[in-house]
Amino acid sequence: METDIQIIIVLGILTATVIMMVFEIFRIDVVAIICMLALGWSGVLTPDEMLTGFSSNAVISMIAVMILGYGITTTGVMEKFSESILQKVGNNKNKIIGFISLSVGTLSAFMQNIGAAALFLPGTLEISRKTKIPVSQLIMPLGFAAILGGSLTMVGSGHLILINDLLKNADLEPFGLFAVTPIGAILLIAGIVYFFLLGNYVLPAVSSTGSKKSAQEKLMETMSLSKNIWYFKVQKESQLVGLTTESSGIWKKFQVNIIAISKGQDIIYAPWRETAFQEGQILAILGREKDAKAMAMEFGLKEEIAPTIFNRLDKSEDSGFAEVIVPGSSEIIGKSLRDYAFRRRFALEPLILFSKGEQIKGDFSDHVFEQGETLIVYGLWDNIRSLKESSDLILATPIESEPKNQSKTIPAVASFAFGILLTFLGVPIALAFMTGALAMILSRVISIQQAYDSIDWKVVFLLAGLIPLGVAMQKSGAAFFLAENVMTVIEGKSALLLVISITVLATVFSLFMSNVGAVVVLAPLVIGMAEIAGLDPRPLVLLAAVSVSNSFLLPTHQVNALMMSSGGYKNKDYIKAGSGLTILFIILTVLVFYFFYL
Repeated sequence: METDIQIIIVLGILTATVIMMVFEIFRIDVVAIICMLALGWSGVLTPDEMLTGFSSNAVISMIAVMILGYGITTTGVMEKFSESILQKVGNNKNKIIGFISLSVGTLSAFMQNIGAAALFLPGTLEISRKTKIPVSQLIMPLGFAAILGGSLTMVGSGHLILINDLLKNADLEPFGLFAVTPIGAILLIAGIVYFFLLGNYVLPAVSSTGSKKSAQEKLMETMSLSKNIWYFKVQKESQLVGLTTESSGIWKKFQVNIIAISKGQDIIYAPWRETAFQEGQILAILGREKDAKAMAMEFGLKEEIAPTIFNRLDKSEDSGFAEVIVPGSSEIIGKSLRDYAFRRRFALEPLILFSKGEQIKGDFSDHVFEQGETLIVYGLWDNIRSLKESSDLILATPIESEPKNQSKTIPAVASFAFGILLTFLGVPIALAFMTGALAMILSRVISIQQAYDSIDWKVVFLLAGLIPLGVAMQKSGAAFFLAENVMTVIEGKSALLLVISITVLATVFSLFMSNVGAVVVLAPLVIGMAEIAGLDPRPLVLLAAVSVSNSFLLPTHQVNALMMSSGGYKNKDYIKAGSGLTILFIILTVLVFYFFYL
């Protein structure tokens, strides 16, 4: 009787949790905490059992993956990764989705899908930033492909590894490594095609949290700033040869700014007023097209395609605009830019001066500064960052680009690779990835404080709060009760109905239970039903194991949870995109198993 009451309580909590998640009554991590506490207060779980999520493999793995991903990002290696992908597929969104999905799906065949997703996530974020494709249209296909790829081999997911042990315990022959590959390949390809054809309709055009503009975008919009950079070569016969930036009158006459000069492999950022022009130099000019080309015509300059040496000027992660305020204690008060040697000190180009409500452009080198005046400058973020160390100027623009520590690329990649290698050697994923994360900290890729800051606690509480629900479903017998009743209903019916029922039941279980827990509950029931129906139980057990990967409707799978914050998704986004893929998954799995596995 007590067991029956507990089953009713668990199913009631499950129903309430689903309603709160689907209708987004509270934020999803709050729903998870409510669910966890309800299981504790109801007495279904002990306090220790209620808190098991915080020490679970899934949550510890998630924390470690976040730290590893952040460490890799700080080195800049993902920028090179994203550039190599864009060189292969260009800026076409469907090609990018297809390439990334196929790559991460294939990798998931031989490693845990959370690891594969984590490996590709930083690079995908870089690609979104460079191509201006909304990150919400790239992240979800990446996560879904990682889940689907886990069904390509029998070692791609923990629950597939487990079923061989369950089959051995039932005196049945285990499956070979590639027994699941045909259905896994079909599902992965179907998932890629699904987003290729329907991505524009099922994926959010912008993140559900809104298309929040960056501080840089806001500054450019408010000040009507445009990052149009033109490149001109100084010819032998050019009238600029021998003149300086000041004596040429470029600032005053054409209202453009020389942000860099190069000759060969040498480059000078924000050249000071006495820098002389020489034959063969290439000038990087910031300004309106008509002004830049009028200047080029005046001085006989040849327009050039952006030279690779100036790459950092064209990358928003390397350069940008900044607002600088003169405080009362500044040494620059009472001096001009010329007196203060602003360009020589900071290698930044002053573009606009705001003084007494007036906006001044062009040449204001002799303007005497007063307290509270504001400068808009342009240059490398590395140089803008140096303003923070100066007591003479206050940097009012947040620097959104972290400095890249390329000297730590090797230890960062080695730490990540070491964590993944350990999983191949059979080390539990939580232990393997946390070891890799610690290696990053010990090798000084990141500090321990940066590691703490990299953790998205919303995701941690989401998983830690919902994991006890799966525990309660098993402990109370609610999962077995549901499965047993479904099996009783279909007993004696056709094999096709049995296949459909197993697929749908496993799909439902996958949304609120761990994949391993779902397989543990379903496997013995499936074996018993197969024997009653006179069917080979092995393919039906395999069917159940494949079907528990059908976790696309809600962000309860650890891969979906990892992607949720990065993509700015809400529950409704998973329901919209995941419902179609869930139905497609069920149809294909049923057809393939019914016609080719049974």
